[in-house]
Amino acid sequence: MDYGILSGNMFSKILIANRGEIAVRIIRACRELGIKSVAVYSQVDADSLHVKLADESICIGPAAATESYLNVKAILAAAEVSGAQAIHPGYGFMAENDQFAEMCEEHKIIFIGASPENIRRMGDKNCARETVQTVGVPVVPGSDGVIRSEHELKETADRVGYPLMVKASAGGGGKGMRLVESPDQLVELFKIASSEASSAFGNGDIYIEKFVEDPRHIEIQILSDKHGNAVHLGERDCSIQRRHQKLIEESPSPYIDSTIRDAMGAAAIKAAQAIQYQGAGTIEFLVDKHKQFYFIEMNTRIQVEHPVTEFVTNVDLIKQQIKIAATGVLELNQSDITFSGHAIEFRINAEDHTNNFMPAPGLVDLFLPPGGPGVRNDGFVYPGYKVPANYDSLLGKLIVWGRDREEALSRAVRALDEYIISGIPTTIPFHQLVLENEAFQSGNFTTKFIEEHF
Repeated sequence: MDYGILSGNMFSKILIANRGEIAVRIIRACRELGIKSVAVYSQVDADSLHVKLADESICIGPAAATESYLNVKAILAAAEVSGAQAIHPGYGFMAENDQFAEMCEEHKIIFIGASPENIRRMGDKNCARETVQTVGVPVVPGSDGVIRSEHELKETADRVGYPLMVKASAGGGGKGMRLVESPDQLVELFKIASSEASSAFGNGDIYIEKFVEDPRHIEIQILSDKHGNAVHLGERDCSIQRRHQKLIEESPSPYIDSTIRDAMGAAAIKAAQAIQYQGAGTIEFLVDKHKQFYFIEMNTRIQVEHPVTEFVTNVDLIKQQIKIAATGVLELNQSDITFSGHAIEFRINAEDHTNNFMPAPGLVDLFLPPGGPGVRNDGFVYPGYKVPANYDSLLGKLIVWGRDREEALSRAVRALDEYIISGIPTTIPFHQLVLENEAFQSGNFTTKFIEEHF
């Protein structure tokens, strides 16, 4: 989309509609591209690093996300006042809000992300399943659509077989999902999942999928433009999770081989091309114990774990997002994508892993991140920073790279040992325990890793 406001096919100013480490990451990409950045912030985030680093900053409301980072009118007003030509939503908040993307179009501001239609189509997981099936991408066996009655629920469950998953058609993050192991649990867990989805996403629609036992969660990063040009940038293994939320990601996966990788990459490109997708996106799969893979969803945004892919491909995904949004064209071909070494990301959260990963906001007394070869830190905290209780607990990400997985693991041990954050509990000790675990060291783990070993 071209509103005639770009200079030399590039933006001169971008507003970042986010906070924390992803806002800092986008600001840094803008600076390298010669683009001015505008930070928006809530009152409680006035001292956050993204506010300090941006060229301009505008307060958009109180601490509550609904009154600030989810306040569409305030964000659009900030963009217009600042003269920003585009808005980068990062991940979370407005990143997969089709109405926000439409309003950006109406205000002649470019949304650096998927089109409203793509967000709607792939944000509804049942619609996404139906869409990718039309181009031959395998999906987990399940219901033909949203379940509309108790009779249909029981009939479909009997056909699919137990164990099975009842899953929200909208949203993500593990909300509206329940494992049903026997028929006597079905109706109650269906109602619980529907109620939870309705509260979280304003949509209580539920569908059924066969439960894939002992799976790996493996996703493919893609870049695409609406002209059908698309590339995949390999996979990320995201199987280390708690409550369906990722904690450790790595690339390449220690589980799959080049044949499966190529097949998954081709399937991901088919899915992107099927909807004329534009920008950066992730196609998520479950891979079963027989190494059969099944599409589960598409994230129409940049992912938290994107630095893993950047390390092994040497492609700056944020810059590519911005360039595609500015020009409408993907500048890369598949032959441009090469892979080198092994990367692992550890999410550093303000959480107490000994207390069921309970969020633990508070004052950071001392902050000293590790450095050295093959070590990257994406974060936003500093000594004296007060972590607010209003938002996600992610403080930052430690990403390590090695020539192979063995070197990456040894580098991770060293880097986590150097990492100092005092004043609040963090997930650093948990990651150190994971690195000592034989199953993780050998690459022999599934999405049940935490419940089986911790």
